[in-house]
Amino acid sequence: MSTYYKCGVDIVDISRIQELVVHSTSDDLKQIFRQHELDDVGNSKNRYGRLAARFAAKEACLKLFPKETANASIDFTDFSVRNNGYGAPFLCLSANASALLNLYGFGQISISLSHTQVSAMAVAIASSKEFKAPMIGKLIYWLLPIKRDVVSANLERIYSKTLGRAEIKSIIQAHYASLLRAYLEFICFQVRSEAKQLARVRVQNAEPIITALGKGRGTIVLTGHFGNITTNFAAGVANLPEARGRFYFVSRQLQPAWLEGLINRKIGKLGFKMLPKTISIESLMFYLGAGSTVVIPFDHHDGRKGSSRVNFLEHPAVTLHGLVLIAISTGYPVIPASCWMGEDGKHLLRFEEPLQLVKSTSVKEEIRLNTQLLNTILERMVLRHSDECWWMHRTNLPTFEQGETFRRT
Repeated sequence: MSTYYKCGVDIVDISRIQELVVHSTSDDLKQIFRQHELDDVGNSKNRYGRLAARFAAKEACLKLFPKETANASIDFTDFSVRNNGYGAPFLCLSANASALLNLYGFGQISISLSHTQVSAMAVAIASSKEFKAPMIGKLIYWLLPIKRDVVSANLERIYSKTLGRAEIKSIIQAHYASLLRAYLEFICFQVRSEAKQLARVRVQNAEPIITALGKGRGTIVLTGHFGNITTNFAAGVANLPEARGRFYFVSRQLQPAWLEGLINRKIGKLGFKMLPKTISIESLMFYLGAGSTVVIPFDHHDGRKGSSRVNFLEHPAVTLHGLVLIAISTGYPVIPASCWMGEDGKHLLRFEEPLQLVKSTSVKEEIRLNTQLLNTILERMVLRHSDECWWMHRTNLPTFEQGETFRRT
C-alpha cells in the first residue's frame, strides 16, 4: 500500500499573539499553550515570534482534523511543540490526539516552523502508517473466516469514514493472526514455567498502580479484551511484588468447568484471582473495601437494568454503569490499563494515570458523563492496537442487525 500524506498550513501575525499574551491571564494562556511551551520560550528577545510559530503549528494540526475541530472534540492543548537536542521542533500529542491519528491511519505528524519580524508560519504533515498483516492472518482470513462478517462489520463501523477498504482488510487479517497467537499462547501458558511466563510480560508505567496499592485502599482497573488479557495481566502483575495476592479479575467463566479450574489454579500461583462476571456490586464492594484491586473489562454491550446509553466511537452503545456508581460513591481510584504485543515479541501491560471523574449537581447526569468518560478512555485503548481486540466478542460497539437492535456476538 502506498504512503499518503495530509498537510495543514497556517500563518499568523506576531503582533496578534503579542496582544493575546499581554492581555491574557496565566490561566487563559494555558487554554492555548502547554506550560512547557511557555517555559521553553521564556523571556527571550524572540519570545512572541516563537510563541506565534507554536500557535501556527497548533492551527496547522487542527486543520488536519476539520470535523473534530468543528465539534470541539480537539483543541490547541492537544498539540504542543518541543525542541530536540539540535533545536529542531517536534510535536507532542495528547492521548486524545494520538487516538485520532490511529483512527485516521496516520503514523506521525511532522512539523516545520518559521517566523520573521512580522509573521510566523507552520506546516504540519501527517503521514500514513503501514498496514501490514502477517501471512498467517491472510490465510485464516481466506481459508478459515470464523465470524468474518461480524468482525468486518464491527471494524467497518469504526474505520469506514477514515480508512480505505484495503486498510480495513489488513486490520481484519492482522486480527486473525493475533487470535491464533493468543490461542497458542493460552496453551503454552499451561505448561510454561512461572519464570518464563513472567519474562514474557513487561509492565509499563507501574507507578500509578503501585501508588494506589501503597495507600491500602481499593482500586478499580479499567480495561478491555485484548489478546490473552487474563493470563498476560496475571503475569504482568506477578512482576510487581506489591501487587501479588491483591488483584482480582472479573471475567466470564470458561467452559468446560475443568478448563476454568485449570486456569484458576495456574494464575492463582501468580497471586492473581478470578471473579465471575455475574458478581454483584455488593460483592465487588467487599473486595474493594478489603484494599484489593479489581480489574473490570468494560467493553461489553449490555442492555440489562443498570446501564446507560452513551457513545462509543461515535455510535450509540449500551454500557453498564455499576463501575461508575462504585467510583462515585466510594472515591476509589479508576486506573486504565491495557496489554498488547510489543515489537520485541513480548507483551506490554501499561497502566495509565488515575481518571479525574466528572462532577455534576445531577446524580443521573454525573453517572452518564462518567460512563461516557470510561468509554472514551476505552476508545483510546482500542484504537491504539485495534488488531488485538476481540472483534468476535460482544463489545460496546453496536453492530445493527435490525433497526436499533444489537448483534450478539
